[in-house]
Amino acid sequence: MGSVTEQLREGLPAEAVLTDPDVLRGYARDMAGFCPAGTPAAVVLPRTVEQVRHVMRTATATRTPVVPQGARTGLSGAANAADGCIVLSLVRMDRILEISAVDRIAVVEPGVVNADLSRAVAEVGLTYPPDPSSWEECTIGGNIGTASGGLCCVKYGVTAEYVLGLDVVLADGRLLSTGRRTAKGVAGYDLTRLFVGSEGTLGVVVRAVLALRPTPPGQLVLAAEFPSPEAACDAVCRIMAGDGRGGPGHTPALLELMDRTTLRAVNDLTRMGLPETTGALLLAAFDTPDPAADLASVAALCRDAGATEVVPADSPAESALLLQARRSALVALEKVKGATMIDDVCVPRSRLAEMLTGVEAIAGRHGLTIGVCAHAGDGNTHPTVCFDASDADESARARASFDEIMALGLRLGGTITGEHGVGLLKKEWLARELGPLNLELQRGVKQVFDPLNLLNPGKLF
Repeated sequence: MGSVTEQLREGLPAEAVLTDPDVLRGYARDMAGFCPAGTPAAVVLPRTVEQVRHVMRTATATRTPVVPQGARTGLSGAANAADGCIVLSLVRMDRILEISAVDRIAVVEPGVVNADLSRAVAEVGLTYPPDPSSWEECTIGGNIGTASGGLCCVKYGVTAEYVLGLDVVLADGRLLSTGRRTAKGVAGYDLTRLFVGSEGTLGVVVRAVLALRPTPPGQLVLAAEFPSPEAACDAVCRIMAGDGRGGPGHTPALLELMDRTTLRAVNDLTRMGLPETTGALLLAAFDTPDPAADLASVAALCRDAGATEVVPADSPAESALLLQARRSALVALEKVKGATMIDDVCVPRSRLAEMLTGVEAIAGRHGLTIGVCAHAGDGNTHPTVCFDASDADESARARASFDEIMALGLRLGGTITGEHGVGLLKKEWLARELGPLNLELQRGVKQVFDPLNLLNPGKLF
């Protein structure tokens, strides 16, 4: 029997198996810092389900670990290679197999880019709502692996709510189909949901049936300036709960927050002229039949919460510009010091102000720049620690602050990850959040699907 690479090549085209050292280094890691990455034995880029099955049969026969990958835009180290593993990159499985306007579904391969799917379904008057900030690069398979969210989650929900069915290649090469194409279905355990967010540890997704929605009216966005993040968070609570005088709460299409540090970073990167002197900027958008009326109501709530300036966008173009500023936030913060650690702590909306003030205190204690942008409508914060990776002391303080932020989130009744996943970065914290019994049962599930521990070993647990 030949080497792992030789056995892989027996069932794959020559161009699908890469072993050049420079190429291997390029596939070694995702975008997370502070996460170790090894050197794979080979990178495989299959185009068919049968080719994926051959990879997994070879891995089982040779007891070789397999690390599934998408576009490597993840932020937790979940796609990082292990020494001697097979990196299974699914980016060439990028076909949209079906779009049904009647059933309101799309059937896609895992390498389809999120934005490409959105553009394709828009041609038939439908939309795929999950829209991570990296939507122009990230793949549907990666979105499923990490249960991605996005800017519009407050109204439309996250990836898990749109995955109806999956085809999954298991560790031994068997092909499993889960879920359905129908709008309803409760037959048996929900294995589809089990795979969503499993970060490639249970199987390799090779096909997904996704729910679609009718395209909503165009969004209009309101920008509100606040003297402090606390005042902005007060506005968030008022928007979601109502005015306290019997007025109903609102369900905006998005409700996003950027603090002063983030605003300055975005301005430095984009030269957009955002208000740097304000304590926080809140963006609220509506795609209702009368968005102007909804924005007027929200504007009043923002002023009640202490907004110093409230500016509704006059047009979809102006709205898109404001949203682009928010989508640029994480990239902009990377430029501050050259390296970042991006937390992904989600707390109850009622505790959002405590989360932001706590992060500010942590930054002060460690002498660090920490910018916060947030899907405020969900309570999902992204405190981003900016540091100089070449400075050992500053790097250590960055790591310590990162851990303190996660501990703060748990104290406030939150979770260590709202949408980025666990990967390598948050393994210890996952154990703290879940507790011994929960962790034992989850490891048992992993054992059922992957008894040899070949799929993405060392991630999550």
